[in-house]
Amino acid sequence: QVQLVESGGGLVQAGGSLRLSCAASGRTFSNYAMGWFRQAPGKEREFVARISRSGGTTYYRGSVKGRFTISRDNAKNTVYLQMNSLKPEDTAVYYCAASSRDLAVLRSEYHYWGQGTQVTVSS
Repeated sequence: QVQLVESGGGLVQAGGSLRLSCAASGRTFSNYAMGWFRQAPGKEREFVARISRSGGTTYYRGSVKGRFTISRDNAKNTVYLQMNSLKPEDTAVYYCAASSRDLAVLRSEYHYWGQGTQVTVSS
């Protein structure tokens, strides 16, 4: 089992920044690719970003590319999502997730999930 706990969400004005963190415990963190997903009210949970086990490869959904940066610190068992130039449409609950597949981007490929952290961007 892998336990994941997100933090760092909050209320921010459009154009502002937030940094989300996700602390992992349980099995060896570096064995898992890590992803961030988000779910807005009334919408499906969607992929945001993914980082490979080593941190050497990242991938983003188009709407956040250039604004969000995913990173990880395997020594601290933590993955981060730096979010800059936030827009009201980024408002959602953000979830981190772990996958044993290094290039996972589909929700079904992630087997461990955190409880989520709310991000609200005001206009």
